Amino acid sequence: MTATDTEIPGPAGLPLLGSMFDLKRDSLGTYLNARRAYGDVVRFTAGPPGLRAELYAVFSAAGAQQVLATESANFRKDNAFYQEVRESFGNGLLTSQDEDYLRQRRLVQPLFTRRRVDGYAKAVTDETTALLADWRSAPGATVDVVDEMTRLTLRAVARILFGTDVEAAVPVVERCFPVIGNYTLRRGYSPANPPRHWPTPANRRAAAATEEMYAVCDRIIERRRAEGDAARGDDLLTLLAQAGSEEDGSLDASEIRDQVLIFLLAGHETTATSLAFALHLLSRHPEHQERARAEAVDVLAGRVPEAYDLDALPYLTRVLKEAMRLYPAGPVIGRRAVTAAEIDGRTIPAGADVIVAPWVTHRHPRYWDAPERFDPDRFTPDREKERPRYAWFPFGGGPRACIGQHFSMLESVLALSMILREYELRAVDVDVPVDTGITLRAAGPARCRLRPLSG
Repeated sequence: MTATDTEIPGPAGLPLLGSMFDLKRDSLGTYLNARRAYGDVVRFTAGPPGLRAELYAVFSAAGAQQVLATESANFRKDNAFYQEVRESFGNGLLTSQDEDYLRQRRLVQPLFTRRRVDGYAKAVTDETTALLADWRSAPGATVDVVDEMTRLTLRAVARILFGTDVEAAVPVVERCFPVIGNYTLRRGYSPANPPRHWPTPANRRAAAATEEMYAVCDRIIERRRAEGDAARGDDLLTLLAQAGSEEDGSLDASEIRDQVLIFLLAGHETTATSLAFALHLLSRHPEHQERARAEAVDVLAGRVPEAYDLDALPYLTRVLKEAMRLYPAGPVIGRRAVTAAEIDGRTIPAGADVIVAPWVTHRHPRYWDAPERFDPDRFTPDREKERPRYAWFPFGGGPRACIGQHFSMLESVLALSMILREYELRAVDVDVPVDTGITLRAAGPARCRLRPLSG
C-alpha cells in the first residue's frame, strides 16, 4: 500500500460532533496539537450527523506553496467562509475570482506600485504624530496597544482612501465594522445559517450597519465621480474612480465601493495586529526594544521619517517580520480543492475544504529553532535564504498574495520608528490570549506602560 492510498490521519473528536468543540474553543491550539500528533496533513471532522463537514489542514511549507502558488488554480476561494465575507463586504480583490478578479487586479494594481505606495507615507506619519500628541497629554499613561494601533491604522487607511472626507468616514467605520465583522464570522463558522433576509435580531443589526457603511461610501463616491476631472485629489477613492483601460473599462460605483470596503477591512485590521504585537513583544524584551530604538534615533536624527527610510531601518523591519511570524494577522487561510491533489504524500479529495495555517507553519520546528522565542535576527538576509519560501507567509502567496504588503510594511516600520523614538514601553500584560476573527485578534488586553523619553 502506497502513502497516497492510506487514509489521512486526524483526531477522532467526540462521537457525535467530531472536533467541532475543539475547533470552536481554540482552533489555533487544536491545529498546533494536530501537527504534533499526526503530521503535516491532517483530516478533521466537525459537526452533528447530517451537517458534518470534513476539513484538511496542510502545515508544511511545501504544502502551503502547492496550495497557494504552484497549484493555486486547483484551490479556490469557494468555501462557506469566503462566501459570507463576500456577502458582507462585497466582491472586491479579497473575495473575487476568475475574470472578475483578473480585471479588478489589472485596474487596481497601478495604485499599489512601490512608487505610488511610498506617496502614502505622509498620511501614516501625520496620523502617528497625532497619536503621539494624544499620548503626551497623559505622561506615564498605560495604553492598550491593540486599541491604539487599531485607531492609528484605521485613521491612516481611511485618510489614504477618503482624503478630505476622512472625518466623515472614520466614525461610521468604527461603529459599523465590528458589527458586520462579528456577524460574518459567526455565519462563516456555523454549520447552518438562517437566510440573511429573515428578520432575526442579528440579521437586522448587520443589515443596518451595512446600510450605514454603504451610504457613507456611496455619498463620497458619487461626489468624486461628479467632480470628474475637477477632482485633483490623490486619495485612493479618487484614483479608483478614475481608473480604467480600453481592455477592462472602468469600475462602476458598486465595484468601487466593494474595493473600498475590502481595503478598509484588510488594510487596517491586519496592520494593526502586526504593529500591536510588535510593540507587545518589544515591551517584554527590553534589549530588543533598545536596539530598535537606537536604529530609529540614528537613522532619523530627530526628523519625521519618509518612505525612503524603510531600507535604512533593517532591524525594525526584522522586528516586524518576527512579530508577524509569531502573530500572523491571517493565521489560517482557507481554500476548496477543485480536483483531487496529492500533498506531502497524501491524497486530498476533490471538493474538500483545505486550510493552510501560517500560525502553525511559522512554529514548525523543521524551519524554526525554539519557535516560540522572539528573535528578530531570524530574518537577517543569510538566515532567510536558508529557509523554504513558504516557511513564512503572513501575506499569503502566489497569484492571490496581498496586494498591500508593501504598504503594510511601510506603515508599520515608520510608525514603530516614531513611537520607539519617543517612548519606552513596558508590558503590563505579559501573556495576551488570541483568537481568530476574520483576522487574528487579541482575546484580552495588551496593555503597556509608557515612559516618555524626552520633554
